[in-house]
Amino acid sequence: MNMAKGKSGGSYRSAISGRYVTAAHGKASPRTTVREAAGGGSTGGTYRSAISGRFVTTAHGKRSPNTTIKDS
Repeated sequence: MNMAKGKSGGSYRSAISGRYVTAAHGKASPRTTVREAAGGGSTGGTYRSAISGRFVTTAHGKRSPNTTIKDS
């Protein structure tokens, strides 16, 4: 049973694959996963750093595909 995309407390997504991962994996790999808030809205395709959780420029996101994630 895959509980990676749980509804309570948000979910974790890998910056490397873009796929949802378990909370345990997300907590164990904070530099390559991003925690997404539950019920978060669209951010228009912006990039976020898996390390800081902050939004970064598109250029930075494209240069750092393994440590940034593109929000939809």
